Formats: sequence, C-alpha cells, structure tokens
Amino acid sequence: MVVLAKGELEQIALPAAQPPVADVRSVDLSAPAGPAREAAARALVAACEEHGFFRVTGHGVPAELVRAAEAAASGFFARPQGEKEEEAPTLGYGSKRVGGNGDIGWVEYLLLGVTPAGAVPVASASSSTLPCAAAAAAAAASSLSSTPAGPLRDLLDEYTVAVRRMASAVLELMAEGLGLAAGGEVGALARLVTRADSDCVLRVNHYPPRPAAAGAPSLTGFGEHTDPQIISVLRSNGTSGLEIALRGGAWASVPPDGDAFFVNVGDTLQVLTNGRFRSVRHRVVVNSERSRVSMIFFGGPPPGERLAPLPQLLGDGGRSRYREFTWAEFKNSGCRTRLAEDRLSRFEN
Repeated sequence: MVVLAKGELEQIALPAAQPPVADVRSVDLSAPAGPAREAAARALVAACEEHGFFRVTGHGVPAELVRAAEAAASGFFARPQGEKEEEAPTLGYGSKRVGGNGDIGWVEYLLLGVTPAGAVPVASASSSTLPCAAAAAAAAASSLSSTPAGPLRDLLDEYTVAVRRMASAVLELMAEGLGLAAGGEVGALARLVTRADSDCVLRVNHYPPRPAAAGAPSLTGFGEHTDPQIISVLRSNGTSGLEIALRGGAWASVPPDGDAFFVNVGDTLQVLTNGRFRSVRHRVVVNSERSRVSMIFFGGPPPGERLAPLPQLLGDGGRSRYREFTWAEFKNSGCRTRLAEDRLSRFEN
C-alpha cells in the first residue's frame, strides 16, 4: 500500500499523455562464437551509444525461477501493511520515499545489498538507486530463513545469482564490442560487478494499481533519474509503465516483455567509456489498473575502486572528460542530490 497526502499526490501527478513507443534494440547473449557473436557485440555497443538501453534475449536465466521470484514478491506486497513494515529490518521494505532528499513516488519496495553470503537488507528503507547506508551484516542476515521473510529472500538470493551471472556475460560481450579483448581486458568490466566486494544491490519495486478515472492524471511511480552504477538489469511482470528519455529529451514508452530482460547503461559506465556510452534517463509512470512488479539488479564496483575513462577509449586526442574518483566518493556525492539531478557534472574535467 502507498499512502500519500493530497499535496503529495499533486507533487507526483503527471499530465495524461501517450508517448511514442521506444525502438529498443535486442541483443542475443546466446549467439555462438564467430560472426553471430561479433554481430551481437556490435548491436550491444550501438544500443549503448544510441539510447543507453537495450533488450537481452538468450540470457539463460530460468523462466521458472523468474516466475517464482515475481510470484513470491507479489505475495509479499499483498500482505497487510503492518506485516510488511515489520519486515523493514529483514527485507529493506519501504514505501513512497525515494532517497533521503524529498523525492516521493507511487511505489513500495524491497532493497537488498548483494554479498557473497546472499542478499541482505539495506539499512535505510528510504534509499533510491544509490543506497547511502551500509548493508546489514551478512552474519545477521543468515538467520532470516527462520522468519516469514526467509522463503522470499531465498528465492531472491537465487534470482540474484542468476542475474549477476548474466550481467557479467553482458559486460564481457560489451568489452568485445569495444575492442578491449585485443588488450586481454575482456573480463575487466565484468570483474567490477562480480568481485566479492563489488557494491551490488537488488531492488524489487511494486507500483500498486491506479484506476484510470476520466481526466485523472497519471502518477510518478519512480521519478526521472539515471542509475549511478555500471549497469542495471531489469525485468517486470508484463505491466507497462517504464519510459526512457531519447537523446532529444522526449519520453518514449518501453513495451513490457515477459521473456527478455532490459539493461540500462549507468553513470559509471558512461565515465568508463569517456562519454561514448549514454547513461539513460528513465522513469516509471503509473496509470494502469494492474500492479507492476519489477526486479532490478544494480551492478556496482567495489567502494575503493578508482574510476576514470579507460585509456583504450580516450580516442585520438587522449582527453579525459572525467576526473578520477572512487566509487565511494561518487556514491557519497550522489547521496546529497535529488533524484533527477545530474550527478556526473561535478566530476567532469
């Protein structure tokens, strides 16, 4: 349940509109070595340059696992509000507040840090795509299997392992498309999100139905923003609502796909490619009589990782558009901003 006061509803109201449908490129991760894989790598790079957003097929994540995780999440969100709030310490449950700087939305969610021991609740239930509080200790989380949240968390653990593996495969194919394989660095990007100390997060969002009364505005489910991490891997339960901003600034809707995953280029990947890839601005609009449940894996680097444009991607002039910084520095800076603000501008040369 999401409870908003009248003034808050007015704050997140959007004019009723029918944006055009986005032309989203598809990338087949199962393409075999040779010309087919080379074509997939080129398509991936082109998609990252154009929109910073693409659809992934041939991903290898079992459909039955996806369905089970979505069903368990939907079951959790259907529970009485008091029961859900009791799980804030165990599943990172929160509602309406997105981040700690005043942003709100028609959304409730679970927010879990990803550790070698599995998913653990992020301590702050008001976090956005950039959790500013440290995750709870994995040792404490190991006892959750005996709580009502245990079966759901176990499913989300299994789901996270599978999606993290897919994120690694996406980044390896991306490295091939960028020509990084020639220097033996095909796995360098993937290692940033697969190390034991990589700062990865799983977020499960629930957007309750918003019956479309005549003349009623749409609502902001999750306000416009870019993701700060390297990449984000998203799927939803088949309900529309996701929109991406095109290069000219116009919004375009993303048709739901029950079989594929979608990938966002994040701010950190824009930096690593020296601006060649575009961190996609996106939002979720709620105007449906159906609930929308989405699960997003955010692949971030280790906190102490020093980040700057890769030397191989600086181009002929060799000019870096961004100064070097650590992920912890960028993350802490982002925690002081509103959701829609440009986090990267303060790190430009």
